Amino acid sequence: MSEQQVSLDAQARLYVRLVLAVGSHDPDYVDAYYGPKELRPDSLTLPQIQQEAAKVLSELRQWRPSQRDDMLRLRHTYLVRQLEALIARVSILQGLTLSFDEEAKALYDADAPSWPEEHFRVLVEQLGTVLPGDGPVPERFEQFRNGFVIPVDRLDAVFSTAINESRSRTKKHIPLPAEESFQVEYVTGKSWSAYNWYKGGCRSLIQVNTDFPITIDRAVDLASHEGYPGHHVYNSLLETALVRGRGWVEFSVYPLFSPQSLVAEGTANHGIEMAFPPGERVAFEREVLFPLAGLDASQAERYYQAHALFLRLAYAGNEAARLYLDGQITREAAAQWLVDYALMSPARAMQRTRFFDQYRTYVINYNLGQDLVRAYLEKKAGPAATEESRWAEFARLLASPRLPSGLA
Repeated sequence: MSEQQVSLDAQARLYVRLVLAVGSHDPDYVDAYYGPKELRPDSLTLPQIQQEAAKVLSELRQWRPSQRDDMLRLRHTYLVRQLEALIARVSILQGLTLSFDEEAKALYDADAPSWPEEHFRVLVEQLGTVLPGDGPVPERFEQFRNGFVIPVDRLDAVFSTAINESRSRTKKHIPLPAEESFQVEYVTGKSWSAYNWYKGGCRSLIQVNTDFPITIDRAVDLASHEGYPGHHVYNSLLETALVRGRGWVEFSVYPLFSPQSLVAEGTANHGIEMAFPPGERVAFEREVLFPLAGLDASQAERYYQAHALFLRLAYAGNEAARLYLDGQITREAAAQWLVDYALMSPARAMQRTRFFDQYRTYVINYNLGQDLVRAYLEKKAGPAATEESRWAEFARLLASPRLPSGLA
């Protein structure tokens, strides 16, 4: 083992202890940990954590990795960026106030784009041209989507079928660990729609929030995003390739408010279209999921015509969060923005403002992450990419320590 490897191993263990120490002050911070029990630290105050993290970061910044070893270089960059974000999060917990854009950059290693209100108004008007009926587009869209809700008594069957299909499609391209598995639970009273709790040992618990009706498109979305080839596969590959394969203990802990989350959410969202290219997705849902849910399969193409336009509004939620968290609008105004431009129901919009309170600028990770991951993979695979070469690049990204600034 090289001297550089030994040095990074020591810094990585300190990093893990510091992440876990932050978790004792911030219940949302540590998303997963399955590393050595002895790395769990004694109680540290936030100022102590900040002081220790600054010391480790200073030492890492003086370290010069070999440019001949790309993975070692990526590992070094990973530790530096993650520690910078940890220090920023600790500063916020101690009362530091950052603007939405400053916080997003500090925590997630990316610049969040901004769009004017007129941009979303035009997109909403375009969507209105394909919706039935008259009146405000948000109300018409809600009525339209209500016709594609999965009945509660069929929800588990539809989700299980979508999960099995997404797993089968992923396994054709990515070798999965033999022991991998995950469990699905249905919950209520959460600010999110679904969550993957990674347990280590290539096992996950997927929780699906049933506070509001779930439309047919969400079955494939959540099966792919939370499961295959999304979060479950991402975490499983990091564990097998980096924690077990290389002994890199820093990947046994996942700090939620960190650059890693943008890659995690970006690959999970892009994983939906990797597993289900648009034409194949419509065919699968029309032939399998619509009948299983008791929905009119002849309406599948119509539904996805509207849904494709709806997806172009993805950044509307970011703007609502930016305005709300920067104190420019009230919670009620933020919810109304989500109704008008993200086309949420009033109740779902208020739920989303609770997400803003709890997770703040985390919202950028879904859409910006997806866009950065897609652009990175297109660049790496090249214009003549085949399905196999795209999947190969995707799998390499999932099992690597690359962070948002490394996707440029």
